[in-house]
Amino acid sequence: MSRDSKLFSALLKYWRARRGLSQLDLAVAAEVSPRHISFLETGRARPSEEMVLRLGGTLDVPLRDRNELLRVAGFVPSFSEPSLAALNDPAIEMAIERMLQQQEPYPMLLVSRTYEILRANKAGQRLFSAAVGGDIIGRNGLVALFDPEGLRPSLVNWEEIGLEIVLRLQRETLHNPHDQRLESLLESLFGFPGVPEAWRRPDFSRGSSASVPLRVRFGGQELGFLTTMTRFNAPQNVTLEELLIESYFPTDRATQEFCEAFAAMSDG
Repeated sequence: MSRDSKLFSALLKYWRARRGLSQLDLAVAAEVSPRHISFLETGRARPSEEMVLRLGGTLDVPLRDRNELLRVAGFVPSFSEPSLAALNDPAIEMAIERMLQQQEPYPMLLVSRTYEILRANKAGQRLFSAAVGGDIIGRNGLVALFDPEGLRPSLVNWEEIGLEIVLRLQRETLHNPHDQRLESLLESLFGFPGVPEAWRRPDFSRGSSASVPLRVRFGGQELGFLTTMTRFNAPQNVTLEELLIESYFPTDRATQEFCEAFAAMSDG
C-alpha cells in the first residue's frame, strides 16, 4: 500500500488544531519528542503504525478517521467497519432493545451517522409513522423533517428546528471534510421548497441552542418534546461507535398524558 505522507501530515495538523493543541502539547501528551511531531507534520518523517495509533488515540480521533490516518500512512485499518448487520449481535441487540423499551411510552429512535432511522420503539413507530403516513424505518430522519410530504407539515416550529438541523450538519461537514455522504445529505435538504437560501451561509457565531423543543401537531393537539442525542460507545467498532440514540421527552403535562393514553389505546 502506497504512502501519502503529505495527506497524513495535513490530517495530523487538522486533528491537532481541532483539539486546540500545540505541537509541544501533543508531544507531551503522546510521550514523543516535539521534533518528531514537527517532522511528521512537515512530511520530513514517516510515522510507524504504532505512532499513527498513538497519535490518533491521544487526539481522540473518531475510529473511522483513525482508519483513514492508517490508510494514508500506508497501513491496514485497525478498527472494524462492519455493516449494520452487526446489530444482530445478541449482546448489542439486547442492549438496544432494553433502551427502546425503557423509553416507553415516549419515542426513541436509533439512527445511523447519516440519520437513517434503523430502529424505533413502539411510541416512535406510532407517533412518527402516523405523522408521515407510512413506516419510518429506513427513512432518513432529517429528510423527513424537511420534506413537505413528510413530517414538516406537522411541525409547529419547523423553521426553528430546520435552522438548527442545518447548523448541526454544517458543523459536522466542517469537522468531517472528507465525508461525502454528510455533504450530500446537507445539499439535499436545500433542494426542498421553502428552505431559506440564507441558511447556506452558516453563522457559527450564534452557537447551537442548548435545547429546541420539537412542537408537533398530532391528533388535534400540539405536543412538545425535548430531544437528546446519545452515541453508542463501542470501542474498536467504527459502525457501532457512530450510531445515535435519539430520545424524546415530553416538555409539558399535556404531552406526557397524551403519550401515556396513546400507548394504552394502541396496546389495548
